[in-house]
Amino acid sequence: MKRSAWVFVLLLAALACAPESNAQEQGYWRAESNTARSITGDISLGGEKMMINFSTFTMFRARALKPEEYRATFDLPADATGAGALYKVVIPGDKKFLHHNTLCGAEDVEWMTTFTDGKLLHVIFFSGKQLPVFTHEGMMQSTQVCGTFLYSR
Repeated sequence: MKRSAWVFVLLLAALACAPESNAQEQGYWRAESNTARSITGDISLGGEKMMINFSTFTMFRARALKPEEYRATFDLPADATGAGALYKVVIPGDKKFLHHNTLCGAEDVEWMTTFTDGKLLHVIFFSGKQLPVFTHEGMMQSTQVCGTFLYSR
């Protein structure tokens, strides 16, 4: 193998082992908002899996959200700091959680955004195959928003 090929392989290996920039959102979170307490209960995020009410779902981190995106998405003040991320998820529309509630009516949940600012985790679930629009107007006009949930440590 040529030297440039080895360098490429080593670079890929280093990137694969690099920690996630949103590692602070990983772990166990207690339901804080009324919505979270009545639908999901506590959740756990870890690697490529999330657990909601003892059910496990696959999640794939698509990308980090830019500050202007997470501020608009979660309706935060202009000086809010933290970390936001977009995840691709598939949670069937007929999956029942607490009190026989679903996350998005009969629609499948396709996307999840998160924002952490210390000991709080904000989560929004979205239906539809189309990527959500991360602007204030996009969020206000969206028919894809399933619900906003708040969790704490």
